[in-house]
Amino acid sequence: MKDKGIKIVAIGGGSSYTPELIEGYIKRRAELPIREIWLVDIEEGKEKLDIVGNLAKRMVKAAGLDWEIHMTLDRREALKGADFVSTQFRVGLLDARIKDERIPLSHGVMGQETNGAGGIFKAFRTIPVILSIVEDMKELCPDAWLINFTNPAGMVTEAVMRYGKWDRVIGLCNVPIMSCKIAAGAIGASDKDLFFKFAGLNHFHWHRVWNKDGVEVTGDIIKNAYSTPEGMPTALNNYKKTHEPDEVEEGGSAIKNIPDIGLLAEQVQDLGLIPCSYHSYYYITDDMLKEELESFAKGETRAEVVKRTEADLFELYKDPGLSIKPPQLKKRGGAYYSDAACELVASIYNDKRTEMVVSTKNNGAISDLPDDVVVEVSSIITRSGPMPLSWGSFKPAARGMLQLMKNMELVTIEAAYTGSYAKALQAFTINPLVPSGRVARDILDELMVAHKMHLPQFADAIKKLGQ
Repeated sequence: MKDKGIKIVAIGGGSSYTPELIEGYIKRRAELPIREIWLVDIEEGKEKLDIVGNLAKRMVKAAGLDWEIHMTLDRREALKGADFVSTQFRVGLLDARIKDERIPLSHGVMGQETNGAGGIFKAFRTIPVILSIVEDMKELCPDAWLINFTNPAGMVTEAVMRYGKWDRVIGLCNVPIMSCKIAAGAIGASDKDLFFKFAGLNHFHWHRVWNKDGVEVTGDIIKNAYSTPEGMPTALNNYKKTHEPDEVEEGGSAIKNIPDIGLLAEQVQDLGLIPCSYHSYYYITDDMLKEELESFAKGETRAEVVKRTEADLFELYKDPGLSIKPPQLKKRGGAYYSDAACELVASIYNDKRTEMVVSTKNNGAISDLPDDVVVEVSSIITRSGPMPLSWGSFKPAARGMLQLMKNMELVTIEAAYTGSYAKALQAFTINPLVPSGRVARDILDELMVAHKMHLPQFADAIKKLGQ
């Protein structure tokens, strides 16, 4: 790898996020002797792949680099001899996400991309595809690292390890980076002057914070951000004041995908931990559902908004005079995406020992969960992969939810792998955002039929539904 230069493959290369990725690699040109980058997509994504690939070529040329940028629909051709493979694809494209959100909401149930019924079905569609990618990697690039950004990132990473038998995989998300920025803003500090420790699952983690004197400031952050309705907006404003405009997502929210609705102060104070933004779906479900139902009624679910935003972005990307990541990409969400993905690659390649929050095998980091399951934890990134930092045990309030959610993930993954309708129903029943009983079964059946084209493992079950 060091002698010949690095070969990087991005599966889902026609994504609107790809300019973020290219920008991140360009910023790290001194650390990464890249030889070639392959952008891979499917036939349905060919037009977007061509548009994004040509923009990537212009970006690389404008940076004065001689990297080869290849666009292809042939995944196997791209994977030959790869050193790093990143995945950022969406099976069924954004139309599938719209179904994941709107079908549950039509039953008065939470509809969200990675949580609840929608998140489970995204896993059902994605896991068979990621496992097929792994089989190709075993043959064509057995020493490569798989950097997974495809949601639901934790479950996809778990499936790769558990059923793909591939340990050189790391799941990644930009939410922890945003969480650090917002927490620092709550006490008027820079995140660079604080030490953060995360533990939990992807989109379901908590964290604690210390200052550079070794004094824990978690309580101060909770007091400032969660005790009053003005707390979180103040933290956001402080964050925005200390960052360049192109580092801040447009709109008022901490995480672009999630409405800003205040958590219950007493609950967060009792936890003594700072929750992930996605915890809003579990801590204040009624408020979040009300917000979603209002958007649903207006035809403005997050997926529908994103689809319109992406259409505008690709019109911008077509401009032959454009050779940088356009600022309008902030509307899409995903701030710090490139920092997470590209820094992870740089840290592995150079054995930098960078501290990052990743989805990886527990290996004792969280004592409340088995060693062999995938968790999202603060880790030191080495050439050998992530070395998770020990967290220990959670108190009962967080521990109970964590263990429930991890087991829900395991049942979901097993259902996706085996094609068992009964296990799919069990996953729905365990999930806190899905009502049990007939409502769960009705939503399950409707989603099965709606996505049947992308659920070959459930073909027998769907046939029994008369479809």
